[in-house]
Amino acid sequence: MDLEDKELRELFALADKIGNKRYNKLTHQDFENYRKFDFWRYVNGDFECGTTQESRDWVNNNSDWACPICSEKYSRKGGKTVDHKLPRAQYPWLSMEFQNLWVICRSCNKEKGEMHWYEYERYMLLHYPALYPFIKTVRPTNLLNALKS
Repeated sequence: MDLEDKELRELFALADKIGNKRYNKLTHQDFENYRKFDFWRYVNGDFECGTTQESRDWVNNNSDWACPICSEKYSRKGGKTVDHKLPRAQYPWLSMEFQNLWVICRSCNKEKGEMHWYEYERYMLLHYPALYPFIKTVRPTNLLNALKS
């Protein structure tokens, strides 16, 4: 199935179908990966500040000086954050899947919240139509294709 030609409504339905089907089959390893993200991102779990060296290196290798969404410098928007395109609250088994991660500013991350990608696309289309073409280009299509198997 080619996801590039799907309508947004169809993508919503597919994301929900895949998420609901997989969520009911979570394994012990899925939960370990979910927690591993916290330890990868933070030194001593959720409540400590300061990212690990490994996550700092990943962020530096996967970001520029400005947020890819709003084009503002990270320093003006509260800094860099690692965001899950498909939220780990809904897709915990993708917590450490690097295809699911991207670096965006704190402000854009807060605005995106827990929306899954296709909810986010719709939100951007309605509220920031000029940014929608970019958002569509960074769709996690390969990730969703991989989830089908």
